[in-house]
Amino acid sequence: MTHPALYINTLGDGQDIVLLHGWGVNGAVFEPLKQALSQYRVHYVDLPGFGDSPMIEGDIHDWASALIQQLPSNAIWLGWSLGGLVATQIALNFPDKIKALITVASSPCFMAQTTETPQAWPGIASEVLGQFSTQLHHNLTKTVERFLAIQAMGSETAKTDILKIKSLVLAKPLPSEASLQQGLAMLAEVDLRSQLANITMPWLRVWGKLDGLVPRKAINMLAKNSNVEDIILAKASHAPFISHTDQFIEHISHWLNALKP
Repeated sequence: MTHPALYINTLGDGQDIVLLHGWGVNGAVFEPLKQALSQYRVHYVDLPGFGDSPMIEGDIHDWASALIQQLPSNAIWLGWSLGGLVATQIALNFPDKIKALITVASSPCFMAQTTETPQAWPGIASEVLGQFSTQLHHNLTKTVERFLAIQAMGSETAKTDILKIKSLVLAKPLPSEASLQQGLAMLAEVDLRSQLANITMPWLRVWGKLDGLVPRKAINMLAKNSNVEDIILAKASHAPFISHTDQFIEHISHWLNALKP
């Protein structure tokens, strides 16, 4: 199946790296990383229905197939938040086409599972996702801005972080309500936890210790194979590459440099 062409801004030469952003924003959010990644060929993607990309009907598998069709094989995929969930799905669906995986402040199951035993799964309360879904009908712009504010909560530089995120992403068109609802459905419904052991490629997971959307308790509840490395940034929240750019880049660069060619 051929999907409509997504907006992908490709810069530089070298090893391919694909960057996937989170819900409510677009590829411009990765502006702080551009200089640090200049030795690579970096693909700044607007996910379907976000920024300058057209919407793609369906679920996370449709997004995955559209992305893998339009991006080079043997790339390193870095996904933040919802983008990390999509990148993880791509790693599961197309393992032979991906060199390595980096997930940033991303959970394999974003919604809290309160009835699980012996231990409930920490995440976003279903009521919160429901409120966002309802509020999109009334005031799309305000709802997106409120979600951006939640992403910085806990960070020492929260106010500055929110302004930075807004200034980067609002230069592009806001996503449509349909695209936002599609993304929310993925955050609410997708659960990849039981499949993570199938990911055998090198995998770096970066977490913010103060993250309100992906609680740090989840880290120790995830199985960890020898191919996985976890880095927890002690003072970061949900957007560590914005609040702690230098520290984030240092960790990412060290890990990338250690990858076998």
